[in-house]
Amino acid sequence: MPTNAIRHVKDAVRTFNKHVLNPAMMLLAGRRHWYASVIRHTGRRSGKTHATPVVADRVAGGFVIPLPYGTGVDWLRNSLASSSATLTVGGQTFEVVNPQILGATGAAAQLSPRRRRVYRRFGIDHFVRFDVANPSGE
Repeated sequence: MPTNAIRHVKDAVRTFNKHVLNPAMMLLAGRRHWYASVIRHTGRRSGKTHATPVVADRVAGGFVIPLPYGTGVDWLRNSLASSSATLTVGGQTFEVVNPQILGATGAAAQLSPRRRRVYRRFGIDHFVRFDVANPSGE
């Protein structure tokens, strides 16, 4: 499939998820025993607080989040602009800071072999790593 066609398919899936699946996912995301987490971020222009379901993998000192739709998604742009967000994972809430965009190789070193295989299978090339703001208070 040509690159342009792939981009259009990803954009269509992203739009569908944003308006249909994400609202449904928010009913369970961040709860204990559920795979999806919630990232809360402040809008760059609006200043409003937004919540987006994501998949977050716990790593030493923080979390790694895959970016299946690339680095231009609003929640990431908002988090990069403020250098922080709030992440709710498995019923626990963490203040996270210092977002760093990673390539697949940089993220792979921090992820389990199983997660690396899953993300590779889905063709995820970009990730963001957040540090926990107060690791001693976890």
